[in-house]
Amino acid sequence: MSDGFIEVRVLDNFYQTSSFYPMPVILVTTTSESGKTNIGPYSLCFPFGIAEQHSMMLISRSTSNTAANIRRTKKAMLNFIPYNKKLLKNTVKLGFPGQSAEEKLDDSVFTLVPSSQIEINGPLPEIISEAVQVFECSWDDSNEVFYYNGTEDESHFLLRIDRIIMKKNWYTALVDGNGKFPNLPIDYGYRDSQYFWFSEHSKPYKEPLPKGKGTDLGTVRYIANRIDPDVHWSDESCEKVVAIPRVFLKKALSMIIDEAKKRGVTSITPEILDEIRDKRNKEKRLTN
Repeated sequence: MSDGFIEVRVLDNFYQTSSFYPMPVILVTTTSESGKTNIGPYSLCFPFGIAEQHSMMLISRSTSNTAANIRRTKKAMLNFIPYNKKLLKNTVKLGFPGQSAEEKLDDSVFTLVPSSQIEINGPLPEIISEAVQVFECSWDDSNEVFYYNGTEDESHFLLRIDRIIMKKNWYTALVDGNGKFPNLPIDYGYRDSQYFWFSEHSKPYKEPLPKGKGTDLGTVRYIANRIDPDVHWSDESCEKVVAIPRVFLKKALSMIIDEAKKRGVTSITPEILDEIRDKRNKEKRLTN
């Protein structure tokens, strides 16, 4: 059939040689031995730990300046730049291997500014002013957490997120949940041995949770009021969580109850529930 699947041979750098795989565009800033900030473009950088141990995984050539700087200083800044053809053109230029930090700075169109993070154990890399957001990270080199027994040509860095900073307008969009998103570029990699291919995304749209896939009210009420007899749930509150899949329900309700008790709340109303479930409620109270 013309629309059937055909097997593709899996080659090295399979994400670009054997597939169409959308990736982020990140400029990693590190501190060189000379004290200058080195700028290295990367796309193989993804969330690794998403709960409590918040971290990113960065894959780099073992011989790159970025890899050498991270191994020496254990610090890296992940700068997410907006979709802009001029910036992306310069990003590709900065990715040419073998250049020193000083040579890259001469070629760079980006503006470097100091991090406001407190310096510990040496100077921190500068961050890129044009970035939408920056993940300021420290390398966790403990083999107990992550160990990759693969080719020596690759370095895999587990980067703990020390903090995330972003431009004020995007902070407001994040906290308010107003449906606005930054236009971040999508990278499809180095293809055809000639070009790096980038794309911009269209405006995101929202899709509600499917109805009728959750748990019925009676089941929610039964579980909620038996987790902790000192905390009572109203039917209206139970109705607001019926969309939670049954496999996650008890854990989700337990987390809500724990947070309610921290606040001294023994009766969960829809209003209290909305506050607890809104992970950005604290920031909203501060900005209003």
